[in-house]
Amino acid sequence: MIQIPLLLSRSHPCSYLEQNVSHSAFVHPDMLMNNSIYEQLIGQGFRRSGDEVYTPYCQHCSACIPVRIPVMDFKPNRSQQRCTNKHINTQAIIKPAKFEQAHYEMYLRYQQARHTEGSMADTSPEEYINFLSSSWCDTLFIEFSINNELAGIAVVDQFRNAWSAVYTFFEPKFSNYSLGVYAVLWQINNCIQSNKEFLYLGYWIEECRKMNYKTNYQPLQFLINKRWQTKGN
Repeated sequence: MIQIPLLLSRSHPCSYLEQNVSHSAFVHPDMLMNNSIYEQLIGQGFRRSGDEVYTPYCQHCSACIPVRIPVMDFKPNRSQQRCTNKHINTQAIIKPAKFEQAHYEMYLRYQQARHTEGSMADTSPEEYINFLSSSWCDTLFIEFSINNELAGIAVVDQFRNAWSAVYTFFEPKFSNYSLGVYAVLWQINNCIQSNKEFLYLGYWIEECRKMNYKTNYQPLQFLINKRWQTKGN
């Protein structure tokens, strides 16, 4: 297990549980990060936001639980099978994590439609690309097109033995296509084809609707007491 110097953030309102206060532990900026080190850290429950690598560090709360899918054992449910069938003609192109104006404008429309209460709808081009990409991580943008029209982007970090789902956004007009679900299913399938073992999904939070959907993907492993454990939904 790798040992990393950490910095504790100041307290701030929790983004997921109302009336809660949260802290994060960030990898010290003097630490020279690379894809190999981050692969070890993500297996210990860390995530990245841009170049910053962090983990929840709340003294009186343990609601944020890291989760991952052992892709070779994944079994789609009926709803997920219907979603795959609905996207039989959806095209996917793997691109480098570079700024594209069309992607950025779609990201703003997505934020304005889905997260009107936050500040991300006013994100600048620099803030957008710095949030999703990284100077040291092996990141891909998966571009989904429906009827030859740009429909969504899935941001993925790739490692020797796993992929990590970073973020997905889509054109609001395609909201009835369940692109968030399809993006995860597409990543699972491509992990299998690439002989990867896991797809990391970030944090599962039982009491947060935006985060508890992850138990729809089974089997799902939870990092509890520093051990990965498989639990049913």
